[in-house]
Amino acid sequence: MKIHHLNVGSMREIDSLDDRPAAPAVCHALLVETPASGLVLVETGLGTDDVTRPGELLEREWTELVQPALTPAETAVRQIAALGHDPADVRHIVLTHLDVDHSGGLPDFPDAQVHVMEAEVKAAFAEAPNRRYRPGHWAHGPRWVTYPVTGTRWLGVEGVRPLEGLPEEILLVPLDGHTRGHAGVAVHDGDRWLLHAGDAYFYHGELLREPRSHPLMDIVQLDSQVDAERRVSSQERLRSLVHDHGVTVFSAHDPWELAGFLP
Repeated sequence: MKIHHLNVGSMREIDSLDDRPAAPAVCHALLVETPASGLVLVETGLGTDDVTRPGELLEREWTELVQPALTPAETAVRQIAALGHDPADVRHIVLTHLDVDHSGGLPDFPDAQVHVMEAEVKAAFAEAPNRRYRPGHWAHGPRWVTYPVTGTRWLGVEGVRPLEGLPEEILLVPLDGHTRGHAGVAVHDGDRWLLHAGDAYFYHGELLREPRSHPLMDIVQLDSQVDAERRVSSQERLRSLVHDHGVTVFSAHDPWELAGFLP
């Protein structure tokens, strides 16, 4: 499988704590070319409707806080076309959760199957509309494929799921706490496991054996969590995957992590 790392939504600039240049926060997505399942998009970021009609789709307080760039060229559908692919070939979308900046691009891929934890869909439908969940992102009626919190043990993590119709090298990994049904997405690139951890953490320093959080990003992290104890437990599992099992873990919004995957 060939894996592309994309930024599908720049946000406000943040400072690093380790002498790296300041950079805009990102929405880190993966485009995976598979032999038999077509294109698989992990996260959608902000979509075409978001960047052209933000006043209708996005909540004003969220927009003021996050300061999204709202750049059409950054949308997943535009970047997939720029890579020479037909966006209609995106047959599967895998989401860590349904927050606005992770699911906004769903309407750009109306025929794709959307893989997500069952608890996340239930929470979104029960709580929307609010700052986190925007019903306009699923008004087109996505082809949901949902998963309960059951599965096998993978590198010490319980409840890990293979996904229907997708290669066994793509897995859904429960990492709740940020939302009710938050999960990571593991993808094997042929040499190693990559794990997109979504918003299970926000800054690369949080994966150190002695974790170090980012003051600004920590405000967002703590404000948006639904279960502090489970969020902390999820981060402990991530550190074990990194230090004990050699998994390459990255989050959704850390720009310095994304830069490490780009040419």
